[in-house]
Amino acid sequence: MKKNIKPFKFKPYLKTVLWGGERIAPFKGIDTDLHNIGESWEISGVEGHISVVAEGPDQGKSLVDLIDCYGPDLVGEKVYKHYGRKFPLLIKIIDAQRDLSVQVHPGDELAMQRHHSLGKTEMWYVIDAKPGAVIHAGLSQPLTPEIYEKRVAEKSIMDVVAHHESHAGDVYVLPAGRIHAIGAGNLLAEIQETSDITYRVYDFDRRDKDGNLRQLHTEQARDAIDYTVYDSYCTPYDRQARGLVDLVDCPYFNVKRLMVDGCINMALPQPHSFVILMCIDGAATATDFYGNVTTMRRGETVLVPALASMLALEGTATLLTIQVD
Repeated sequence: MKKNIKPFKFKPYLKTVLWGGERIAPFKGIDTDLHNIGESWEISGVEGHISVVAEGPDQGKSLVDLIDCYGPDLVGEKVYKHYGRKFPLLIKIIDAQRDLSVQVHPGDELAMQRHHSLGKTEMWYVIDAKPGAVIHAGLSQPLTPEIYEKRVAEKSIMDVVAHHESHAGDVYVLPAGRIHAIGAGNLLAEIQETSDITYRVYDFDRRDKDGNLRQLHTEQARDAIDYTVYDSYCTPYDRQARGLVDLVDCPYFNVKRLMVDGCINMALPQPHSFVILMCIDGAATATDFYGNVTTMRRGETVLVPALASMLALEGTATLLTIQVD
């Protein structure tokens, strides 16, 4: 008989920042005295901000505690063999009231060489975009490392960054090396490798709370940037399709959109990976193999153990399903 490991919800880590807004708390339906919340870390294995179970028999345990306790039964055989006690993904909700800095992340090899860390490939799913909101992703014209440095020094780097009008439902894949920034007015879900390595390319000459210009990482970013210009940066998919729709399939994660309207059975990829369900809109219940019922409403994120073979979902909701291939 399989072990009965119930799906997990975690306490969100709400991060206040200079560019943060006021939409995350109402989106998640939580009360807080915090303002300018720019990020809600939904599931995190990042050192110093490791997620803690919010409810149930394992309440108060950290994500690392869960992996120590349940091992591959929780995260999956393939994931456990490759990552061990380190959870491979970081799941966030981001609210940009102001433009974020222009950034790039190193790949795994460069990040390991410089920081003994994973690199950072990530993706964005736009939950809501105010009129005029923009996503900055990729380059609009070819650059060389030398021209890149010159443009940063002249503060003209934004002239060669590709800008995209933002709409709810847009999907952007940001492989390590791709220059990017979230423009003001975007509320989005971010799925990424477990890494906090960021090189700041440009920050609009903003100053921190002490009046100092924020640090740029021009030299470090130079070696990390992918200078290729691509035909398209926004990922196409069938936005009208019901059920499961593929969004992203990369070496680090697989993400699908699942629209539930009534009842639907969802097969899970056990035993090699966990599944994360991120509720973007509406509400639903998920019943697993053992009869455990988990409720999900807008703004909630649930970690489903790898042991589960199928979920029966009921309700009206838009979900993101996330796993490691």
